[in-house]
Amino acid sequence: LLCLTIVHSVRARDRIESTGDVLQFVLPATAAGLALGLRDDEGLFQFVESAALTLGATYALKYTIDEQRPDGGCHSFPSGHTSISFASAEFLRKRYGWQYGIPAYAAATFVGYSRVEADKHYTHDVIAGAAIGIVSSYLFTRPYRGWDVQVEADGGYCGISLCHKW
Repeated sequence: LLCLTIVHSVRARDRIESTGDVLQFVLPATAAGLALGLRDDEGLFQFVESAALTLGATYALKYTIDEQRPDGGCHSFPSGHTSISFASAEFLRKRYGWQYGIPAYAAATFVGYSRVEADKHYTHDVIAGAAIGIVSSYLFTRPYRGWDVQVEADGGYCGISLCHKW
């Protein structure tokens, strides 16, 4: 009975890790696919920009810091799976609204959980990856339609811009 429980636990952990591995590709494919399906070239370009910044920052940090993973591997900080997943979720939320953002954020959160559960990352790796992804998409993404409020600052002023797209 003890052996059966251990085998079941290992299999469950493997399924969680595998699901997270798949979702890290499904989320950006969904973001790009939705933009393509809507013929939203501007949105697609914004997603590519945010994904490039996300991956660039993530891998620059991975190879600069080179933190050991919980399982003994290298390049733990930050989590790349998590950063691209949250970049995709924030893009979907900001560009197309919470009806896309909520399920995308739930899936991205699962990706982060799967990395910790699989002993591939520490919690702080996942939090940092999520922050990188969210900030990258927040910077580059504008709403598809509706109101957009942005804080603007330059050398001589600070203000808020309010725009509406129909």
